[in-house]
Amino acid sequence: MFIRRSRNKTLANGEPLRHSDHGRPRTRREFIAQGFMAGSATVFGASIFSLFGNPRSASAALSSDLETLKQSCGIAVNGAGKIPFICFDLAGGANIAGSNVLMGKSGGQMDFLSTAGYNRLGLPGDMLPNNPSFVNNEMGLAFHSDSGFLRGIQQSTSAGTRAATNGAIIAARSENDTGNNPHNPMYGIHQAGADGSLLSLVGSQSSESGGNSMAPMNLINPQIRPTKIDRPSDVTGLVDVGDLIGILDQGDAVAVMESIQRISDAKMNRMDTKLDVSSEDVVKDLVRCGYVKSADLADRFGDPSALNPDLDLEIVGPTGIFTRDEFDNNREFRKTASVMKLVMNGYAGAGTVTLGGYDYHTGERGTGERRDELAGRCMGACLEYAARVGMPLMLYVFSDGSVSSNGRIDDSMDGRGKGEWTGDNQQTAASFFLVYNPNGRPTAIRNQVGFMRSDASVETASSPAANNVNQLVQTVLLNYMALHGEEADFGTRFTGHGLGNSTMQDSLIAMPSIVNGTIS
Repeated sequence: MFIRRSRNKTLANGEPLRHSDHGRPRTRREFIAQGFMAGSATVFGASIFSLFGNPRSASAALSSDLETLKQSCGIAVNGAGKIPFICFDLAGGANIAGSNVLMGKSGGQMDFLSTAGYNRLGLPGDMLPNNPSFVNNEMGLAFHSDSGFLRGIQQSTSAGTRAATNGAIIAARSENDTGNNPHNPMYGIHQAGADGSLLSLVGSQSSESGGNSMAPMNLINPQIRPTKIDRPSDVTGLVDVGDLIGILDQGDAVAVMESIQRISDAKMNRMDTKLDVSSEDVVKDLVRCGYVKSADLADRFGDPSALNPDLDLEIVGPTGIFTRDEFDNNREFRKTASVMKLVMNGYAGAGTVTLGGYDYHTGERGTGERRDELAGRCMGACLEYAARVGMPLMLYVFSDGSVSSNGRIDDSMDGRGKGEWTGDNQQTAASFFLVYNPNGRPTAIRNQVGFMRSDASVETASSPAANNVNQLVQTVLLNYMALHGEEADFGTRFTGHGLGNSTMQDSLIAMPSIVNGTIS
């Protein structure tokens, strides 16, 4: 008996293949192979063309809603509205008190030490601050007039910037030549409210603190570990805006991304995800915020100069803080510029710049003088950049331990007729901070916290910070909060601190608030 078998049906392009001798497709590869799923190129092509199927939707202006959408997606525009904070970690035990920033007895900076005490701090009898010609007050905080820090700061700043600056020195012992001192305050600065629109914290070293010295263990938050930034390429590598910018100009690229967001949002609102209500909301928010963040990145960073310190004319060039030759040939300048670019523009909340080679008790003076001047150039660059972008800044400088002199004079050109640094000495250690305010010099309640004895050794009973590095950090955090008028909240933010009651805390605050509300 002859049986006619019917031919298999011819399938149209795009119609799936249902093979009787194949199992049901389970993998993405099998779905695509049998036509149940299109390959990525097909999906992409259809999606792109469908975006512009409705020109009115594609051209709808999202810009009026963009700021609201950014906020709902947790995108910070200018950081968290707190004063930018940069700290300098001078690794090795630099001299800070006496030959750089003046430190006095219990009466303040001008309550002078003994001649022997200043001799220990590297100042010979004919260069003592008892003589007003050896005192410089142009930044409010008194420096020795021949300070290496001061010379560097003066080279990097304008007179107007220095006139809008004030500061305080803190008598504080710390161990010599070790990274184990918990000096770094950045986690606490973040806990006090500072944050960035790209990163919370940055530092020039790949360490838990972002610097040479440790951070206090009770403040460390692994979720905001500082990102290593020590050159311009580290900064520009933070953001990839994709290939759309280059095909289109920046404005058109942002407009396309905004339109994609609007159309995607409309489609998602019509889609039945078959999820429960809360899960569906999460998925839709993830999709919506993904497009918003892409548009925001293209809007803010599509112009290469937005992040790159090398292209910032306020930093490098004929009118910049650094000349092109200085910037290209000095890695410390590039490191400083990279950190300050992120912090001062609100992309990071706080940053650490570590400068190495400050264990300079080499039996002569010139090495220390040159390195102090270099550090001053970098500190001054941060202050000047703050002035140029119109933002306040708290600049904090610390070192692990310190040095002292035996009184022998270095009469070389670089030695400048001062005492040679001959050994480590934690007894002479100190930290200091400077505050720049674009609205005018901050008023100082005091320019010195704690004090030294006549022989230039820290009086350990002079403040909670004097003999406890953890409490030194707390003192810095208290002063940071006081600049915002938030010192009353210190105990709530930092429970278990060692700074005593509110009366004791008041004696540790150098300056009252310089801002009202948040900074924009």
